[in-house]
Amino acid sequence: MCGARRQKFLPPGAFLILEKIIKNNIAKIIAVCYNITWCNMDVIKEKLKLLPDNPGVYIMLDKYGNIIYVGKARVLKNRVRQYFHNTPKPQKVMQMVANIADFNYVITNTEIDALALENNLIKKYKPKYNILLKDDKTYPYIKADMREDFPSFYVTRKIKKDGCKYFGPFMGGINYRDILEVVQLLFGVRLCRTSITSKPKRECLNYHIGRCAAPCAHKISKEDYAERVKKALSFLDGNYKDGQVILEQKMRAAADAEAFELAMDYKNKISMLSKLEAKRITSINKAIDADIIAYATNNLYSAVNVLVTRKGIMQGASSFALDEAHMTDAEALTSFITQYYTVHEPPSELIVPDYCEKELVSSFFKEKLGKAVEITAAKQGVKAELLKMAERNAHDYLEKSVDQIKHRDDMTVNACKRLQEQLGIERYPRRMECYDISNVSGVDKVGSMVVFIDGEADRSQYRRFKIKTVEGANDFASLQEVLLRRLSKLGTEEESRFPKPDLIVIDGGKGQLSAVADIFAQKGVKDIELISIAKQEEEIFTLNSPEGIIIPRRDYSLRMVQRIRDEAHRFAITYFRNLHSKNILKSELEKIEGVGKQRRIALMERYSTIDKIMDADAEDIAKTPGISLKVARAIKDYFSN
Repeated sequence: MCGARRQKFLPPGAFLILEKIIKNNIAKIIAVCYNITWCNMDVIKEKLKLLPDNPGVYIMLDKYGNIIYVGKARVLKNRVRQYFHNTPKPQKVMQMVANIADFNYVITNTEIDALALENNLIKKYKPKYNILLKDDKTYPYIKADMREDFPSFYVTRKIKKDGCKYFGPFMGGINYRDILEVVQLLFGVRLCRTSITSKPKRECLNYHIGRCAAPCAHKISKEDYAERVKKALSFLDGNYKDGQVILEQKMRAAADAEAFELAMDYKNKISMLSKLEAKRITSINKAIDADIIAYATNNLYSAVNVLVTRKGIMQGASSFALDEAHMTDAEALTSFITQYYTVHEPPSELIVPDYCEKELVSSFFKEKLGKAVEITAAKQGVKAELLKMAERNAHDYLEKSVDQIKHRDDMTVNACKRLQEQLGIERYPRRMECYDISNVSGVDKVGSMVVFIDGEADRSQYRRFKIKTVEGANDFASLQEVLLRRLSKLGTEEESRFPKPDLIVIDGGKGQLSAVADIFAQKGVKDIELISIAKQEEEIFTLNSPEGIIIPRRDYSLRMVQRIRDEAHRFAITYFRNLHSKNILKSELEKIEGVGKQRRIALMERYSTIDKIMDADAEDIAKTPGISLKVARAIKDYFSN
């Protein structure tokens, strides 16, 4: 039928000519479909022909030269061309493609190297359409320092290969402080970091109330303390029953002695251990340490749920709402895993959906993070049930988070677009920098620079400035010094660390704006937008209009400018207070006999404020390099009077 219709409606050979026209103009057709300007697609079309067969990383750019997406590929040629084929794609990918004006790529030796480079570039450039985990909070672990003759137990958030034992992570309502308190209560091990020397120290309060065996005071032998440590380690491994028995005995003894508050405290601790025991997954091996990761998407927004099990006990779960543009679920999951485990400690086993790039992820853990992690695609049994639980959590979190993600977009990316329209500025203000000055009567003058990327704070790029050339309280001159130092980095090697901003915001009115505009003119800066915001009426001043611009108070674009202004003010005030306190500390230390320059430097590095050194005892001060106990007591006496 197709052949008959071709002959009926087209002259001989016309169909072949039409096919050739379509093939030669496919770039124009795609440009229309994705709303891309033809000149950009013309460049892209030529670059697509030059793509290699190697693995590597590709970098998508918008019309302003901003990096909007970073991806890894086993074969660059195949992967990058997929974006420009006229085939069905997830909605978020189509939105991203509509903003592509150019692309670059980096060839790597292997796909694992590409995955690692992708992860590093995402963290560096924070592309709009990549998964970016903004909550880099790490979970606490309990550390038993087995390198010591009398091991101490304390909390850490970093795991090292140092011969110590680690227990955790503690999450999902399990309070590590309660666990540590029970460990000390049951076994009398020390929770302090006091150094144990050949000379015995004075016993602390914990010894007198029966909570510590006081090895620092030589009240217990190394062998007896080692037995206590052995029991404490067994308890932290999840063997809670012996601990519950001891607590029950203490509770009854306290009740018999009519110490009812103490008995109630023991009862609460027993209840906590019972809840921990209830989280044990009876059908799973107690030795298994596994994270279960599930991914859910509606092709516009996505969510990931991470269930954490340690020693067969369900520790808790974390959910993440994602706004990204990956071509496949497997790519999205792999990107999440690489970002998540560069911050968190990898488990012994990872339980994932069967579409996960298991071999690639396993090789990444081994080659880039130095840990062998078993990747399991669970299809039956208890592990499959755990994966289903994580999937239900991910889907549930996604349904509840869609409005939250949309609101976040309104407050950030959409607010940036709206601000561009409201102020009539040329460039989309992806990178915004805001500056503020803080001082009291011209003393300890400081400046702050805060950075927002796509409307969200990027604290890793904040900078502080100590004013060096301005005498007295002159905010205008101080702003000029700060901006002169900042703009001097443009066009130098340091620009990679301090990228050029699209928009600079000044806290102040017309006067502050004019002062900074003079520096712009002096440095010949013409491609950075400049505005100021005055506190009283929240007017925004630009260089294009003599009158202030009033944006409605409820407008998200104004709220974003207020957020960056308030953040710059907070950051400046915090720096001023720290610097002022440090200068006072230095002044006071100079008055103490026996505290010379080197000792002052050591003390100021250890105690940055007077409050901290006043709270320390003489023994703690004596731990400072170059400070003897005699000098430490003199320092303590000085601050106590």
